[in-house]
Amino acid sequence: MDEEISVAPVTPQSPLGLFGTDSLIGEEDRAIRDTVRRFVEDKVKPKLGDWYEAGSVPARDLAKELGSLGVLGMHLTGYGCAGTSATAYGLACMELEAGDSGLRSLVSVQGSLAMFAIWRYGSEEQKQRWLPAMAAGEAIGCFGLTEPDFGSNPAGMRTRARRDGSDWVLDGTKMWITNGSVADVAVVWAQTDDRVRGFVVPTDTPGFSAPEIKKKMSLRASVTSELVMDGVRLPESAVLPDAAGLSGPLSCLNEARYGIVFGALGAARDCLETTIAYAREREIFDKPLAAYQLSQAKLADMSLELGKGMLLALHLAGLKDAGSLRPEQVSLGKLNNVREAIAIARECRTMLGAAGITLEYPVMRHANNLESVLTYEGTSEVHQLVIGQALTGDAAFR
Repeated sequence: MDEEISVAPVTPQSPLGLFGTDSLIGEEDRAIRDTVRRFVEDKVKPKLGDWYEAGSVPARDLAKELGSLGVLGMHLTGYGCAGTSATAYGLACMELEAGDSGLRSLVSVQGSLAMFAIWRYGSEEQKQRWLPAMAAGEAIGCFGLTEPDFGSNPAGMRTRARRDGSDWVLDGTKMWITNGSVADVAVVWAQTDDRVRGFVVPTDTPGFSAPEIKKKMSLRASVTSELVMDGVRLPESAVLPDAAGLSGPLSCLNEARYGIVFGALGAARDCLETTIAYAREREIFDKPLAAYQLSQAKLADMSLELGKGMLLALHLAGLKDAGSLRPEQVSLGKLNNVREAIAIARECRTMLGAAGITLEYPVMRHANNLESVLTYEGTSEVHQLVIGQALTGDAAFR
């Protein structure tokens, strides 16, 4: 005898609750996640619409609050860093981006790019000078790799560092740099007569400037800047001693991409939960929008992709905690989760109708932000080619 599908009312579940993903997360990591979630809900979300509309964010105040929260460089050890698991860091990124991609970008650039570069490749003097202050949010860092004409191909960078006696002199321009205009220190990568090298550059060094990029339609609650080096003179001690070649900056990017694997899901989850709540309250033709089959089909499909993305993220987190996560696996996560997140945001926008384009709801803001997340830290096309090379053994970048 065929079983009948139950039509009795049931208690609604959250999309990730349907997958039971909390059972895959340890108690300590869940506690960290919940602390970050409360911070975002109570301190940040009520202000995000205004920040986004104004195209301005109190980055220095936020950095200090995030430092007090313990999320800046949280996955690093020593020098005032919390030394959490990779899983906890990923979950924190998810909660931060459930607020706004710009918020998670501030934390990612600070911890996974600027701080990680100094922590992994810096001298002890550089670590002692910068990392404790950066972990506390007292100093803000940025990461200068991308140039106006060289994004996906950093090997073509034109920024150069030349020897002048015992000093180095930097000349060049970097573009699309998060935190640049508010940073106290910039990790800048430049061509030398030998190889690409990294430099720790205090932003008050003569010849350094960081004009802010305005008129953005995405990541408006985030500081984005150009970096200009015009005869920036640095001592030998400014060089990152343990980084030579592109492997240094690319390893930093891999750290940041890992956070995006989780972060993008936070934006998608916030869109989906907002849309479910809206659909249950919105009456159309004398019944809730949520009670229509087409609505439920859309919600089911979006929840399925969100849950699959979460399972993938947690699997990659386990590999990272075990020390076995490979760059091409991070590309899998970044490609899939950002692609599905932006699809969810767009679908949710349609379900909210005209209300979906206002800042009263977060959906359009998330969708616009994810347009940037889709292309930074490696475009979707680049990650497809990374995966293709892993599958075939042939590089198709040129």
